[in-house]
Amino acid sequence: MKIAMANDHAGTKLKNEIKAYLESEGHEVQDFGTYDEESCDLSDFVYPAALAVAKGECERGIFVDGVGYGSAMIANKLRGIYAVVCQDPVCAALARQHNDSNVLCLGGKIIGPVLAMETVKTWMHTEPLTAEKYRRRVQKVKDIDGRHCVPVR
Repeated sequence: MKIAMANDHAGTKLKNEIKAYLESEGHEVQDFGTYDEESCDLSDFVYPAALAVAKGECERGIFVDGVGYGSAMIANKLRGIYAVVCQDPVCAALARQHNDSNVLCLGGKIIGPVLAMETVKTWMHTEPLTAEKYRRRVQKVKDIDGRHCVPVR
């Protein structure tokens, strides 16, 4: 699977750890930066990464900033992005099972590397539930997305 990754200065170290794990699992990672811990603007990196997912150039995205919410707010502005903030494996499983999320946002200042890695592993290996009620709910969100978000060019 091709995974888009992005981060700000607060997420560089954790992003690099996650990237190494993903590559060891055989995934291709497209790293949109940043690549150091110098202060920067999150949107400069998350927006192009989210755009790659929205356009289908990458199948999923994993973004790391200080808390996770900034990345999710930016990413969810794009049609076809279903970004979630998860702080533990339980949330990650539910975000995939119930919502079919395609972007995971993590807070590098909130959770440590051990918990973050378990969250990533769970999110990457969990499939959406196929029961009618979950498919219906996910489709309703996609319908809202289609009515109110501008297509990505």
